[in-house]
Amino acid sequence: MSTLFVALGDRLLVCQTDAQRGSDWRVLSTLESHELECVVASSERPDRAFAGTFENGLVRVHAPTDGDDISIEHLETPFVSDAVMSLAISPHDPDVLYAGTEPSRIYRSTDGGNSWTHLSDVTDLPSSDEWYFPPRPHTHHVRWLEVDPFDPDRLYVGIEAGAFVLSTDGGETWEERPAGSRRDNHTLAVHPDREGRVYTAAGDGYAESDDGGESWRRPQDGLEHTYCWGLAVDPSDPNAVIVSSASGASSAHSVDTAESYVYRKTDGEAWTRLDDRGLPTGSGVVRAVFDTTNEGSVYALNNRGLFRSDDFGDRWERLQLEWTDGYESQTPRGLVVLE
Repeated sequence: MSTLFVALGDRLLVCQTDAQRGSDWRVLSTLESHELECVVASSERPDRAFAGTFENGLVRVHAPTDGDDISIEHLETPFVSDAVMSLAISPHDPDVLYAGTEPSRIYRSTDGGNSWTHLSDVTDLPSSDEWYFPPRPHTHHVRWLEVDPFDPDRLYVGIEAGAFVLSTDGGETWEERPAGSRRDNHTLAVHPDREGRVYTAAGDGYAESDDGGESWRRPQDGLEHTYCWGLAVDPSDPNAVIVSSASGASSAHSVDTAESYVYRKTDGEAWTRLDDRGLPTGSGVVRAVFDTTNEGSVYALNNRGLFRSDDFGDRWERLQLEWTDGYESQTPRGLVVLE
């Protein structure tokens, strides 16, 4: 069975199919009264997901099996606020979960979200006085969390906006703003087969690292729109990357003024814009979010629907899901694909 967790602005869709290519989908909706920020799930525990919301804290979602309905739990947490902006599940243990909040704090659970520990405070870093989120300039938040697949104690953090932050000791200490790193990091990624490789799609451009985030390079050639958001890496090729990007925040996120694009880069090549490949881009399309499968497929979610490519972006096919006008007016918050 394939299960997709689709986080829109005002609901979570759980899409399931038994068909090999997903032609017959069952779609269930939950958390309609919540403002979603993120969603995570693990292939080792496909029966559950975790959703972060802006005003209702952290929710554990139990995916339906054998035709059952979705069930949800609002978890009791010691977080500094109910604004859960980012989540990550450790690739080393599906019960180890990280959460990032607004204002910027980072927490860890080792029992699947039942209890939590506040890691050392990232706001003690020297640059924290410069961090701010433009729509709410009095504050900032942890936009993305990533756990290194080769070292469970190595953590990568994107602060929106202000810094890339990393820890080599499980969050006991933090390092900030290494050479070449971006400031407005939106989406981070790692590669399961390339130790040390880290990627970021940031508001101030794209960057990648080969030494676990200690230093960064910025391949920008061909990237005409540099406000980057969504990010996907080919599981079979660490040098093949897809990003969604726009000219700025308004054209990325606001449906009324949206104009976003998708670019792809391979080893030694400039970025190429993926126009006319079956994936909507351009005027009226908000920036996409992505997820990949171990089989090499990449999925894209934007306000026009859900799409799949089996050749890493050469051609895209729309998933045959009911996509209402209400969905077209929303900016996607997250996507998890379990196959």
